[in-house]
Amino acid sequence: MNPLHTTSLSQFPLFRRGKVRDVYDLGTKLMMVATDRISAFDVVMNEAIPDKGALLTQISLYWFSQLQHIIPHHLISSDVHTVPELSAEERAMLDGRTMIVRKTTPLPVECVVRGYLAGSGWKEYQASRTVCGIPLRDGLMDSSQLDAPIFTPATKAETGHDENIPFSTAVEILGEATANRVRDVSIALYNEASHMMRSRGLILADTKFEFGIADNGEIILIDEALTPDSSRYWLASEYAPGKPQQNFDKQILRDWLETCDWNKQAPPPTLPASVIDGTRAKYIEAFERITGRSFA
Repeated sequence: MNPLHTTSLSQFPLFRRGKVRDVYDLGTKLMMVATDRISAFDVVMNEAIPDKGALLTQISLYWFSQLQHIIPHHLISSDVHTVPELSAEERAMLDGRTMIVRKTTPLPVECVVRGYLAGSGWKEYQASRTVCGIPLRDGLMDSSQLDAPIFTPATKAETGHDENIPFSTAVEILGEATANRVRDVSIALYNEASHMMRSRGLILADTKFEFGIADNGEIILIDEALTPDSSRYWLASEYAPGKPQQNFDKQILRDWLETCDWNKQAPPPTLPASVIDGTRAKYIEAFERITGRSFA
């Protein structure tokens, strides 16, 4: 099947187009379509990664089913045949990469949980021995496991990078009760998922959750869940603190782009087949290790 870069539906208006997902308004519901687009350094590549959207969607479906005892989620159905207005061609295009979800009012804070020191957290720790203002002990290295998972929220950015904020700022934005609720739920979700992945030979280093308020006032889990795009997964058998780890995501793409004479602004360079194929293989490996199922 050819990769799907951009969608357009005859009967539904486009509600939002993100870096990966095209979201359509179904009236009382939303339809989230995970395309095969891929971005790096906040720039969407012109080429797509075959099957990436289906892989991300199936990983989210797996986690929604595994974690719904902790908090309800927004998923209603992944069956595009429940949307009669779609044509046969549109159903074929959307099948396997689509979630029909409840409408919510998204909370304007990204809920990040870190169990290991990596990425922007490692950079901040080197400068101040803190992560999002949380003091950490001396002696930690790049990729060190933290003594306990920490909640490090961030503000959402429509373009560019999200900005880490201290928990006190999350309280100002969300209110104390809501901030405490999403913090506690986020850590519970991380702990459950991290424990499950240990049995699959994976380390869940960190992850990002999004929550929304449903019509009944209930806080529920929305967007994607614990995919390689929103989480750092490492192979437990190759884990060694003191250096960056290999991620199950677009590391191959980022590494190749770093070798290019590119200013990290649009337009991006043309991706070679080796990068596209290598990135696809990493997403497939992530899906198979996370879910325990083979990708046909």
